This record gives sequence, structure tokens and C-alpha cells, in this order.
Amino acid sequence: MVNRLKYGNTNTFFIRGTKGNLLVDTDYAGTLPLFYKEIKKNNIKLSDINYVLATHYHPDHIGLVSELMEKGIKLLLVNTQLEYVHFSDEIFNRDKRIKYTPINENEAVIVNCEESRAFLRNLGIDGKILSTSSHSNDSISLILDDGSCFVGDLEPMEYLDAYNENTKAKDDWKLVISHNPRMIFYAHANEKAFMATS
Repeated sequence: MVNRLKYGNTNTFFIRGTKGNLLVDTDYAGTLPLFYKEIKKNNIKLSDINYVLATHYHPDHIGLVSELMEKGIKLLLVNTQLEYVHFSDEIFNRDKRIKYTPINENEAVIVNCEESRAFLRNLGIDGKILSTSSHSNDSISLILDDGSCFVGDLEPMEYLDAYNENTKAKDDWKLVISHNPRMIFYAHANEKAFMATS
């Protein structure tokens, strides 16, 4: 079961497994009160969230991660993301209106894509994590066996022809398509039923 949580500009997804639950992405720093209202509206308690996974470490995707970690939620960090964890620190530091604590990657649970299926199975979630680095080097997608695909800021397929030089995005989509997608969940658009284009 998937809940799309909207409390800012970035979609956050709550994925319920049979043994644990996963949050995919957060919004910008300073949105924690809005996040609390949104999870309450969706009958989700903070204690229901076991792990948080960021599709990449841009500020509009990881703004609440450190605060959630302080509340006991574990960060699931893909090894290809390690060197990008602090990408947004300076951006947040420039905004004096918000109080931001940098993420402590030493407290994260680190997995690689190859072992992600086994890790997710421990939560009762059938799927895997793929490196889809066309948007940023640290971008990943979460692909579930039921065809639900959480692709973060991956360029929508229907726009690819306008970016002929972006062969990396086309390669990322080939990888996603090879896992039989049914529904695509974007960070900044509504989910869409997958329709292959020629």
C-alpha cells in the first residue's frame, strides 16, 4: 500500500510493508509541522515509519531527513549516494529562516543496489533499488515487484524526445522498463500509469 503525502513541492511516499514501512523522499527543511499534519491526515503515526530513503540529495528531497533521524527513523542510504549526502548543506546554511542540522551519514544503514532486494524483503517489501543517475549522480529509483516505480526527478518519458542529447535518461528508462513498470510515481507530478512510447 502506498500513500502519497503532499505538504510542499515534493511528493513524499509512504510504503507499507508486511514487516516494516519506508518513506521515500521528504520536502524542504522547515516543513516538519506540515509533514506532521499530512501524516495525521493519512492515519500514519511517526512510529509507523521505520526508514527514510532519498531518491537523491537535492534540498527539496532531504530537508527533513536529519530531523526524522533525530526522532528514531533510520536513514537508508545507497552507497552511490554517500559522497553527496552533504550536497545541500551550504544551500540550507544560506537560508537564515530555517534551522538545519546536517545529516549524520555515520548513523545511516548503507546498502548497495545489488543487496537492496534482500534488505527490502526484511521490511516485507518486494522490490529493489536501481541507480538511475541521469538527473544527478546520486539519483536512484525504487522499483517494486507489483510494478510501482518511484523515480524521483527522472525526466518523464514523454519529454525525452525534446532532449535528444540526454542519452543517460533514455538508458535509465530502459532499465526501469526492463522491470515491467505499471505505475510511475514522480517527485513533482502526479503518478501516471505506465504507457510505453515508441
